[in-house]
Amino acid sequence: MQTTDARIHPFRLEIPNADLDDLHARLDQARWPQTLPGIGWSRGVPLDYLQRLAAYWRSTFDWRAQEARLNNLPQFTTDIDGQTTHFIHVRSPESDAMPLVLTHGYPSSVVEFLELIDPLTNPRAHGGNPADAFHVIIPSLPGFGLSMPLSDTGWEARRTAVAWAELMRRLGYARYGAHGGDIGAGVSGLLPAVDPGSVTGVHVASDPGGAMAFALMTGGLGSLEQFSDAERARIEELRKQAEDGRAYLQLQSTRPQTLAYGLTDSPVFQLAWIVEKYKEWTHPSAELPEDAVDVDQLLATISLYWFTRSGATAAQFIYAAAHAAGDWGGPSPVPTGFAVFGTESFARRLLDPNGMIQHFSEFEAGRHFPSLEEPRLLIDDIRTFFRSLREQ
Repeated sequence: MQTTDARIHPFRLEIPNADLDDLHARLDQARWPQTLPGIGWSRGVPLDYLQRLAAYWRSTFDWRAQEARLNNLPQFTTDIDGQTTHFIHVRSPESDAMPLVLTHGYPSSVVEFLELIDPLTNPRAHGGNPADAFHVIIPSLPGFGLSMPLSDTGWEARRTAVAWAELMRRLGYARYGAHGGDIGAGVSGLLPAVDPGSVTGVHVASDPGGAMAFALMTGGLGSLEQFSDAERARIEELRKQAEDGRAYLQLQSTRPQTLAYGLTDSPVFQLAWIVEKYKEWTHPSAELPEDAVDVDQLLATISLYWFTRSGATAAQFIYAAAHAAGDWGGPSPVPTGFAVFGTESFARRLLDPNGMIQHFSEFEAGRHFPSLEEPRLLIDDIRTFFRSLREQ
């Protein structure tokens, strides 16, 4: 790790009016492609849908309100391993609260966890047990959102976990828990290995589609003999969906710099690039992304990507992760909790074939973004998992 300035600095988000004006001008002057009749979402984001969403972003969405919401929270930056690292740090009013680091994934940001902060830090105010309180730390992944600019190549899950361990030391937390989904699950899962003796437990949120994508990325599914014919057919359906949806990952894992020009120059491209994932990865009962997650929260994250130009650097992170040593998903030396949203009958056998996960919860609701889709379920599961670990 590079020698860096270990000071922690208060941070306030202030996007210049000129940047807002530039966004609005680019949306006003967008060049739209032709489309084919009757294709819906089968070939990507439909033209009429994206035009409506872009118009909402341009004329109705209130960035300043979202900015103020973030600025109402204690935000900070610190330099870790040469990287400017942004984080939200909200201490609980309960003095004996457990520190908990929450790590977002892709395509996401710290906005993903805003609805969780008050119930986790102050359960007493939400009808909960004050013994379940957490001090909450929410960092922005390197190259994502406000952890900018990206300092160099090689930022991936393990290096990020090492940085998070250093962040927790700087904050004075000798023992803490971790939660994450998507990339955040990988970072959280690596923390016990890079910071032995400090991590109380790791709680992960996932969904069967995400698990399938991870299985394909890390080498396959293994034997399917234990599954019924109907389950094998459903697993094959999920496999095909994961394969079909991997184009975004393949491009970012191989040519992130080429992709960077479109994501940085065109807000319509950045909008389409992210909103497609919220359509495909939220619960299938939702006809449109905003039927699953709040549209203003979605656009707050997309706006962060746009204003910070981090669509490009997030792709660089994914490139580095794809070319790093494959050390995700190994057995954990600390208790692990797994919450599966949008579950299937075979989810546990697929995700935990050897029964090694101590806490395994399944929910029919939600999917890849449970902190946005089903925050109450996620909050309750985090509380339940860590309840028995607080005295350890």
